[in-house]
Amino acid sequence: MIFDFTNPDYLYFLFAIPFIIFFYFYSTKRVTGNSIKFANFNAIARIKGVDIYSKNIFIFLLDLLLVIFIVFSLSGLNVYVDKPSSSYSYIIAIDSSESMGASDLMPNRFKAAKETAIGFVNSLPLNSKVGIISFSTNSLIEQQLTSNKNILLASINNTKLTNFGGTDIFEVISLSILLLKNENNRALIILSDGQVNMGNIDLAISNAVDNHLIINTFGIGTDTGGNTNFGVSKIDEYTLKLISNKTGGKYFKANNFAQMNDSFSSLVELENKLVRFPLAIYLIVASIILFILREFIVYFSKVVI
Repeated sequence: MIFDFTNPDYLYFLFAIPFIIFFYFYSTKRVTGNSIKFANFNAIARIKGVDIYSKNIFIFLLDLLLVIFIVFSLSGLNVYVDKPSSSYSYIIAIDSSESMGASDLMPNRFKAAKETAIGFVNSLPLNSKVGIISFSTNSLIEQQLTSNKNILLASINNTKLTNFGGTDIFEVISLSILLLKNENNRALIILSDGQVNMGNIDLAISNAVDNHLIINTFGIGTDTGGNTNFGVSKIDEYTLKLISNKTGGKYFKANNFAQMNDSFSSLVELENKLVRFPLAIYLIVASIILFILREFIVYFSKVVI
């Protein structure tokens, strides 16, 4: 395991510990020396069955632990553990154009696309980076890259179907490249019915290849089509297959949710990585517990004595 700190400057507060120890023993010795003239603490301890000095020491040690835990939490202590993780960072692009309102998949294509996206996010190992965009005539960033699955799932659920009929794949790819520019391995997941009517497909594919972006596509819809506000809309698998084949990706047809888990597994390439686990929240909880324990001991000591 490897440890590091997000805000290491706060560690300078640890230099206060030697001074705290010095002043504790100095003040204890001084107070004891003055008080021994008026009371015999050893006799009191024998009568009450309480070791006053050891209790004071124990409380002092708890105080030191409290200081250490608080400083470490402020410093952002992290632990890195070697675990299987996805070798890719992903952008999930959900088609939100008007044709995705077709009802050939229940309750409609757009809902099916969102359920597919949720299934993919849930299939990923912890610490996998994912971003969410929606697209029609324009592409919108719904969520920047994050490894927080709760945030990703909320972003997918909050994505809305639009009333625009255009679908611009070129802008989807360009925006995905921009969001993934600092990632070593990049993959785009497109969830669409393939009704691309804007932008240049060949130029979009060339842009993806030049930037080492692998595109996997999920066809959302049926061959028979579904009713929309502008008529019957059918899935265009040819375009989706072309995009995935030319960029080294895979094509899946998302009309059988029982088989989706197998599809997700084939997309997620795992490798052992050092996965970061922030410990700040655990240190804060431990500090609260120590504080309660300290107060209980102080109160109990006063009651007994």
